[in-house]
Amino acid sequence: MPDAGSPTYYRKGFGLGADVQKTLVADYAGKLVDLLRARDYTLTAGLTTVRLAKEFGFCYGVERAVDYAYQTRRKFPDRHVVLVGEIIHNPHVNANLRAMGVEILERGPHGFDYSGITATDVVILPAFGVTMDDFDTLRSTGCVMVDTTCGSVLNVWKRVESYARDGFTSVIHGKHYHEETRATASQVGTHPGSHYLIVRDMSEAKLVCDYVEGRGKRDAFLAKFADRASPGFDPDAHLERIGVANQTTMLARESLAIADEIGKAFERAHGPGWRSSHFRSFDTICSATQDRQDAVQALLKEPLDLMLVIGGYNSSNTLSLAAICAERVPTYHVEDATAIDPARGTVRHRPAGSKDETETAGWLAEPGPLRIGVTAGASTPNNKIGDAVARIFVTRRTDPATIK
Repeated sequence: MPDAGSPTYYRKGFGLGADVQKTLVADYAGKLVDLLRARDYTLTAGLTTVRLAKEFGFCYGVERAVDYAYQTRRKFPDRHVVLVGEIIHNPHVNANLRAMGVEILERGPHGFDYSGITATDVVILPAFGVTMDDFDTLRSTGCVMVDTTCGSVLNVWKRVESYARDGFTSVIHGKHYHEETRATASQVGTHPGSHYLIVRDMSEAKLVCDYVEGRGKRDAFLAKFADRASPGFDPDAHLERIGVANQTTMLARESLAIADEIGKAFERAHGPGWRSSHFRSFDTICSATQDRQDAVQALLKEPLDLMLVIGGYNSSNTLSLAAICAERVPTYHVEDATAIDPARGTVRHRPAGSKDETETAGWLAEPGPLRIGVTAGASTPNNKIGDAVARIFVTRRTDPATIK
């Protein structure tokens, strides 16, 4: 990776933070969110109480990525600015960048098409990062690269690189199609002959455990992981030494449980000494993801009638929050505040575990007191959270402007 101060590679912005601050505040501030914070994360009007989780919305990594994207547009007003995929998984933020004249490349079946990128272009790398091949391809064009990759993601890359250096296969808990996981898996390429395997959940991790303990079937295993293993992956050779890492936005408790289960499989198969020498694991869930999951767990200990989770349907950390909430109370995961229609009393949402959006009527029609919990993924701006809270009160026949 080139030096952060290279004239064609930037990781530290352009010193224009103050210049874009007014625009960012106008785009993403939320007055109702500020009011909730000032009132111990609670707003009550009539029979309706809204409780906001104490950690929610934009994390530092997201704020940094969005800020750098805005600075890039300001720094290069007359240049063709291209973003590799979405800056974060929030449709509102990406729509704003498009409106500013930033072209967003879409990933095709064979990856991103960089054939149109020239040395005169400016290319923004998203918060998720890009694969090593993508980075090298862009670097070869001579274009200006603005790298907004989150620091937490970089920490996982360092861990995976260390596994590869020491001859360990990286088993990554994540979604094999997710930008971050693809970028993380590519880091094994820093050491030729190294390998990775991506597991989505505990059921897939247990297939790894079975193979470690001698119960797996080679052909079935290779077929199962054909689209989520490194080229040339051989379970007989490449599951002998394993290092576990994870996509930073996965459900933390599941990542920890997967690592523990694989470690126990090594111990059952060969004893504790073998485990200590052939197995490694580090918790690489980012602190912001963990904080938001902890905060929603704390909120769920209170008596709540339902939870509203706000964030993109393709946002992994938002999906994790929705899954946690759905275990305890009726949960409505909405992509945006516009999913709430006060006039009709409906909400368009995606139930936890489903891939399809549905519409529910009367979700706030309870005539008596109603306590509604609210949280939002790390890529959801405050104004969208505030809009959603406002629509809750309007649906409950309260003008949010009267809440002082």
